[in-house]
Amino acid sequence: MNRPAFRETLFSTLALLASFAPALAAEEQGDDGQVAYNNACRTCHSFKEGDNRLGPTLHGIVGRKAGSVEGFAFSSAMKSSGITWDEANLDKFIANPEAVVNGNGMKPFGGVADAGERKKIVDYLKTLK
Repeated sequence: MNRPAFRETLFSTLALLASFAPALAAEEQGDDGQVAYNNACRTCHSFKEGDNRLGPTLHGIVGRKAGSVEGFAFSSAMKSSGITWDEANLDKFIANPEAVVNGNGMKPFGGVADAGERKKIVDYLKTLK
C-alpha cells in the first residue's frame, strides 16, 4: 500500500472509531442510577446474585429481610434489626446507616447526604432482580 492510501485508510478508520466513542462511553457509564450506585456502593457491594464481597450482594435487596443473604457474615445488629428493605428504609439507611442500624458493620461509609442521589440509588436497586 502506498503512503497516501495508507494515511487515508488510517484516518478513515480513526474517524470511524471516534464516531463510536460517545456511544461507548455512555454505555459504560450507564444510567443515572447505576452511576450513583457505582459512586456510593460498588466499592463494597456487587449487584450480581451470589457475589458477596466486603458487603453482601445487593441483587434482589428490595423486599428482602436485612441480614439474610446466604454466605455473608452480617453483624448481629443487622441480623436482629427486623428490617425488610423497602424504598423508605433503604433511603434512610443509605443516608445514615448507623442511625438506622447501629453497629451495622459498614464503617467507614457515612452515607449519602443528597436525597436526589439516594433516590437514584434506590431506583437502581429496585431493578436488580
